[in-house]
Amino acid sequence: MRGRGIFESSYKPNPSLAKQRFQKLHEILINPIADLLPKNPDERVTFIPQSSLFLVPFTALQDEQGKYLIEKHTILTAPAIQVLDLTRQQRQRVSGNQALVMGNPTMPSVAPKIGETPQQLTPLPGAEKEAKDIAQLLNTKAIIGKDATKAAFIQKLPQARFIHLATHGLLDDFKGLGVPGAVALAPDGKDNGLLTANEILDLKINAELVVLSACDTAQGKLTGDGVIGLSRALISAGAPSVIVTLWSIPDSPSALLMGEFYRQLQKNPDKAQALRQAMLVTMKQHPNPSAWAAFTLIGEAK
Repeated sequence: MRGRGIFESSYKPNPSLAKQRFQKLHEILINPIADLLPKNPDERVTFIPQSSLFLVPFTALQDEQGKYLIEKHTILTAPAIQVLDLTRQQRQRVSGNQALVMGNPTMPSVAPKIGETPQQLTPLPGAEKEAKDIAQLLNTKAIIGKDATKAAFIQKLPQARFIHLATHGLLDDFKGLGVPGAVALAPDGKDNGLLTANEILDLKINAELVVLSACDTAQGKLTGDGVIGLSRALISAGAPSVIVTLWSIPDSPSALLMGEFYRQLQKNPDKAQALRQAMLVTMKQHPNPSAWAAFTLIGEAK
């Protein structure tokens, strides 16, 4: 697993309970608007969820026939209608032309709870393989292990058009500044290796897309207009499109899904359609939504 669950038990979803909930959510959220949704599965449906609905995996909601919403529609989300206006403007300003891919950094140490002894986060061999495969697709070299530092990330950031980070995601408000969330990178003696949401707010992102292939990266402090956390920080820093995860993602299916996403993206620049196709491919090998439905695209599709 990639994520904070490393200190506790691994994520073990109850499939039958999850299915009941996904069907119930479909009944509450989708049935009332079903006749308004496009019949063409390639047409995009953008959800602007309120508060805790931001944590709903809309792709996995299931109708009475057992069909998942992603099988019928191309789906993306936005934290607020104003954010869509912002991401559209930011898409026009993309200037990066390289790919920045990091995976399985030498892990930092984090205290499981405040006051406890820090423990090193578990390594992620699946994330390393994912980073290497994706780097190859994007004609670059993956930055892994001890080289995957915050300094290396910041140095390469201005030129990056695609940013892919395959590592642990953490939810805590590390600096007590009200913007929770951090991405685990390699400590280098000058810093602890945690790239926090607060630090991301101070960066200038010129990229077209940022993917956090980590655990729980879409979560954070719940507020009225969605979730303040890593995803909002990345958009505020300039990213028009962000892909994040809603729960602890299993290492192997995630690597399959992400590789397929970039392959699809090379054929079709629509990120929402590429993510949909990647989910449909992954679903065939890993039918349980826990393996494929955590990824969510926020912001612009193209």
